[in-house]
Amino acid sequence: MKYDYIIVGAGSAGAALAYRLSANPRTSVLLVEAGSNTHPLSRIPISFGLFINKPGVNWKYFSEPEAGTANRAIPVPRGKMLGGSSAINGMVYVRGQPLDYDTWAQFGNRGWSWEDVAPVFKRMENYSDPGHETRGKTGPLGISEVSEQNQLYEALLDAAVSIGHPRNADYNGPDQEGVARLQATIQRGRRMNTAHCYLSPAMRRNNLNIVTKAMTQKILLKGKQCIGITYKKNGELVEAECNREVVLSAGGIASPQILELSGIGNPEILSRYGIEIRHELVAVGENFRDHLLPRIKWELNNPEVSYNTRAQGIGLVGQVLKYFAMGTGFLSLPSSSLGAWLKTRPELETPDIQMQFLPYSVESAEKRKLHSFPGMTIAAFQLRPESLGSVHIRSSNPYEHPAIRFNFLKDPIDVRTNIDAVKMMRAIVDAKPMDRYRKSEFHPGASISTDDQIEKFLREECETGYHPMGTCRMGSGPNTVVDDQLKVHGLEGLRVADASIFPTMPSGNTNAPSIMVGEKAADLIMNPA
Repeated sequence: MKYDYIIVGAGSAGAALAYRLSANPRTSVLLVEAGSNTHPLSRIPISFGLFINKPGVNWKYFSEPEAGTANRAIPVPRGKMLGGSSAINGMVYVRGQPLDYDTWAQFGNRGWSWEDVAPVFKRMENYSDPGHETRGKTGPLGISEVSEQNQLYEALLDAAVSIGHPRNADYNGPDQEGVARLQATIQRGRRMNTAHCYLSPAMRRNNLNIVTKAMTQKILLKGKQCIGITYKKNGELVEAECNREVVLSAGGIASPQILELSGIGNPEILSRYGIEIRHELVAVGENFRDHLLPRIKWELNNPEVSYNTRAQGIGLVGQVLKYFAMGTGFLSLPSSSLGAWLKTRPELETPDIQMQFLPYSVESAEKRKLHSFPGMTIAAFQLRPESLGSVHIRSSNPYEHPAIRFNFLKDPIDVRTNIDAVKMMRAIVDAKPMDRYRKSEFHPGASISTDDQIEKFLREECETGYHPMGTCRMGSGPNTVVDDQLKVHGLEGLRVADASIFPTMPSGNTNAPSIMVGEKAADLIMNPA
């Protein structure tokens, strides 16, 4: 069957794009998703802790072992159901800094400045808190400020302010700097992923066909014209043709993989695996970035402020009852309720690190088992790392995960910034307002204090913020894959719309900018320049 548009990937960007394109009843849209429809727990916010290790809804990628990170295979979870990573993530909602998008525009990407994308963010938002004129109130994506009351949050806010950091009423407004209550894609205690917010209202449209559990094999080309895709469902190979365009929205890992499997990429890599070279584009899979995420953990004096003690045993039963009765409590929370965007050096124009404060601690990022004693965690990441990695196929088999190389901490600036971030986390907890709560740091421990010791900790233990991006970079030079219309260089009828097109990292969690890219792609397709 032929469709006007075929979208590969029903995640953060792809779902938004499908919703907008299918709003025109005269336009036929096929949305192909490798994962399932949903999971019965996907709307419960705290489920992110379960999904981090659940292969049915998570691709469960791992990076290649690298000397710079102690030869560890680092987990790279990505969503594998309708909604993609918006259905398994920590739900923290961050637009980024205006300067992020102005930088994109300065690279020659017309239409991507803050002035251009701010209305797109506003259009997609349904922000439930009043009084913010720059925020959208009527869009499809449900967002709210985390309202949970906890004395620990107030102590942390006061501690940050006491050592010179400002408070910020809305970090998604014109100025990101400061410590703030976080905003999340949660409303009324329910996760607001793109499957619920965008696809559910669109599913009744006859012109939108959503196919799940369908693994895209490759993009079909006739010369330099994209004519469709092939995907496999229930063991059967299906060919879907398009009248107009195919849009890849498979994310920062899978989009470059699909391009390379289709013969689009670096000839040296394609030839290595016996793939016919259909279109040379050496930047495919390059420019890869993610956030390195050190986590510091403390034992607390007060069990009442930590979910380690409040959400185990009989306390957990109470939290479950509280959630299903009122939509509040531990089960209703995002990965973090409090955050900060701070400068490691006062001369910086904008913040260069982000912190997230968690009123609990877990044994490991994989196990997610709460400690038996009251604890808390602060995680921080460098907002715009300099080190570049890559994502490339390791065979011609679509089912074999690609080779992911982070190159974390390769650039000395990244090493310095992450060391400073660790010291700044400690400075907040060491401030006087935290005296009544702080007992002792137990991970990595206060004895890890010199720069060399902290760097060793970063390389041996830190993992990622789960924000892979940049592998199909937008721009006009030889190190880019798509132009500012999101069209793949040198091909007709093929675009990419997801986090892989980011020229540089937005300053924060990447779900909101990814959805914005899906919305923006719809504008570019429906209103061509």
